[in-house]
Amino acid sequence: MKPTWSPAWAFCSGCLAAIAGMALWLRPRSQPVSSSSTIDDPLLAMLAITGIQELAEPPAIVGPDADPNSIHRRMEVMLRKGQEAICKAVEDCDGGAKFRPDAWKLANGNGGGISRVLANGKVWEKAGCNLSVIRGTMPQEALASATEKAAVYLKNMGTRPGEPVPFFVASLSCVMHPRDPHCPTMHFNYRYFELDENNWWFAGGTDITPAYLDEEDMKHFHGTYKKVCDKYDKDFYPKFKKWADEYFLIAHRGETRGLGGIFFDDLNDRDKDTLFRFCEECLANVGPAYVPIVAKHKNDPFTEEQKRWQLIRRGRYAEFNLIYDRGTIFGLKAGGRIESILMTIPEMARWEYNQHPDPGSEEEKILKLFKTPGAGCKACRPAGADRQRCAVARALDLMPMTPPGAQKDRHPDARARLQP
Repeated sequence: MKPTWSPAWAFCSGCLAAIAGMALWLRPRSQPVSSSSTIDDPLLAMLAITGIQELAEPPAIVGPDADPNSIHRRMEVMLRKGQEAICKAVEDCDGGAKFRPDAWKLANGNGGGISRVLANGKVWEKAGCNLSVIRGTMPQEALASATEKAAVYLKNMGTRPGEPVPFFVASLSCVMHPRDPHCPTMHFNYRYFELDENNWWFAGGTDITPAYLDEEDMKHFHGTYKKVCDKYDKDFYPKFKKWADEYFLIAHRGETRGLGGIFFDDLNDRDKDTLFRFCEECLANVGPAYVPIVAKHKNDPFTEEQKRWQLIRRGRYAEFNLIYDRGTIFGLKAGGRIESILMTIPEMARWEYNQHPDPGSEEEKILKLFKTPGAGCKACRPAGADRQRCAVARALDLMPMTPPGAQKDRHPDARARLQP
C-alpha cells in the first residue's frame, strides 16, 4: 500500500539533488555552468535552477545568510559538521578510497552546495554525501506538492492568490553501498525548511538495508536511534519507525526496501531549538549507529551465491528509488546531471525471473522480514516492545512491534515535551 501522505523532506531531497547534479563536477574547474533559462515545470521553477557555477574549493559559507546566530547558519554549520564526520568515519573504515569534494553556488548569491563522493573503495563500492543550502521563491502550486500543510502555511502568511512563496532549505543527504554482502547499505537525510519565521519544519531520518540478518547489528542500529528519540519524546521512536516502514515500501513487491530506521516530516510541534538539537543528535549518531556494523563485517568471507543475493536485493533498492523515490523522480524530471541524481543507485544490481530463495535459507529468513516489517525481527524492536498495528501491517495483515509504552499517535499538544 503506497502511503497517502507527501513528505516534504523526500520531495526536497530530489530538488536539491537536481541542483547538485547541475554542478557538473567532472567538468574543468574553470568553467561555470548555467542551466537553461526556460523553466516550464513549476517544481523546477520552485528552486530557480539557473546560473549554477562550479567552485574550485568549498567556500567558508555555503548559504546566503552569514549571521552566525541565525537558524540558517546554525543549520548549515551543523550539517557541514555532520558531513565531515561521516565522511571521515567512512574513509577511516575503508582504509583506501577518499571522498572527492565538489562545490557549487548559485550566481545570484542565494546559496550552493558541497558534494562528496567516494568510489571504488576497499569496503564501499559507492558512497555519497551531499549538502545543499538554498534560498529562493516558489509558486504556490509547488508548495502544495512539497507539504500537505500548504493551505495552512499560505493562510498563516496571508499570501495572496498567485503570489510567489519565499523559502529557505538546508539539507544533507547520504547513501552508502558496501561491497561485502554481510555489510548493510545505509541512507540518511536531515533538513530544515522555512517559508518565514513563523512557518517552518524539520524533517529527515536514517534507515538501514541489510542483505543478511545479524540481530545484534539491528539491535545496535535501532537501539541507537531509540535512545536518541526517547531523550526528546517517548512517542518519537514508535512513530518515526512506523513512518519509515511505511515510506520505504516497494508496493509492487509487497516488501520493504530494508529493515527501516526512523523517518519524520513536518516536525514543528515544539520549539525550534529543541528540534534543532534533536536533528543534530540524530545526525551525530549516524556514524556510531552504522560504521561499527560495517567494521565488524567488512572482512567476512562470502560465497558467490551470497554476492548474487546481495545484487538481487540491490535490484530491489534500485526499483524503489526509480519508481517511488520522489527525489530521483524529480531529479530526472528537472534534467539535472544524471550521475548525481542517481547517486543513490548501486553500481551493480541483479534481476532474475521469478526468483525465490531456498526454503529455510538465510535469504528466505530476511525476505520474510522485508514482507513483514517489524513483525519478525526481534532486534528491530528493542527489548520489551509492545505490539502496535501500522498501515503497512494492515495492508499485509501483519502485526509489527514497537518499543515499550508505545501508544497510538496523539495530537502534538497532548504529547509530553521533554527538554533534554
